[in-house]
Amino acid sequence: MSNKNIWYLPGPFHQYQEDVKALAKKNGLRIVDANATESRDDEACDVPEVTVRQVDSAQVLLIVDSGDFDGAALQELIGKLNAERDGIVLLIDAAEGLSDLEHPGAGELPIRLFGALKAIHEGFETLTGERDNLAGEVESLRAEVERLKAAAEPVDNAEKIANLKAQLDAANVTYRANASVESLEKAVADLQQA
Repeated sequence: MSNKNIWYLPGPFHQYQEDVKALAKKNGLRIVDANATESRDDEACDVPEVTVRQVDSAQVLLIVDSGDFDGAALQELIGKLNAERDGIVLLIDAAEGLSDLEHPGAGELPIRLFGALKAIHEGFETLTGERDNLAGEVESLRAEVERLKAAAEPVDNAEKIANLKAQLDAANVTYRANASVESLEKAVADLQQA
């Protein structure tokens, strides 16, 4: 008894919307390109349905050889188009970082694209320079803040309280033993106003 597990499917298999390899695996089938063999030995009866992708056809230029056909002009046009394509490819490589940005030399589109890419590149260089300058300025300002912090003497509250109490004792002004700095400062300010 034979095992009928072969799915004869016309290739190429990428032309189908479905993943035919996954479908074959799921259904326990083996795919054989129907275009490659005429044999249908062990063909499976129950195979998945698949649909061919719809592809838009490319426009084709037909050139009819007539008496007024100018093959040299056509060859010249093709040469110019190839040169423009080559210039654009070089600019794309430069934009992707694969090569340096260089003037393409010919073709209206590559020259315009070069101008746009050069302006973008110069803008990035300007921004990078400004960023580096601002980073240097930030570091300078941080150093200045640290210098100012170090220069400012921290005032010890105990020392300040003792100084204020000494001024009030000298003027024979009474105060609470646990008076706050603010109340002592106010009493000294009142003493100086009187």
